[in-house]
Amino acid sequence: FTIFANSRRKGMEQKIITISDARLREAAAQGMDEFLQVFIDRYREVIGGELNAGNMGLLNGEQISLLAYALFREEVMDGGFIQLIHNGYGPFIFDNPFAKAMRLFGAKDFSKLLYEAKKIYDANRENLERDCTDDEFMAKYEKYEAFDDLEESYMDMEEIVTAKIAEYVDEHLDQFAKIVE
Repeated sequence: FTIFANSRRKGMEQKIITISDARLREAAAQGMDEFLQVFIDRYREVIGGELNAGNMGLLNGEQISLLAYALFREEVMDGGFIQLIHNGYGPFIFDNPFAKAMRLFGAKDFSKLLYEAKKIYDANRENLERDCTDDEFMAKYEKYEAFDDLEESYMDMEEIVTAKIAEYVDEHLDQFAKIVE
């Protein structure tokens, strides 16, 4: 399957991303978070730190999906869906087949949660994405309490979701990087 199929840009060749076998083994011994972080750090290095329309073509769909999960996790764990959307990631997460990718990665309950969050996002998109003062931003947490249960559900399932994604990556390494000596 190809996620974020429109990531191909003219003149932009997908990079063959290499990761050291020794580094990957060392990280895997430390745990699933460290294992995934090796890929995420390498992708960020290849794209110059931030994924955008200009460098998206350097990564394949699976790599973009893993990077999207890392971004989602960081934003939601730090400040919830309101922060994720306020920081401009709403369209990236909700207007792309990210939820489908997570289902295909084996995180079915997480995928369902994303579809539920998308309903709230779509119904309130204009206001959620509007520039605002700090006070207006904080008020969005009260106005959009519908996200609260979803955030709580994600917090409860985060470890399982991350484990499923790590398992998927481990079972499909060639889709995420070329492992070298």
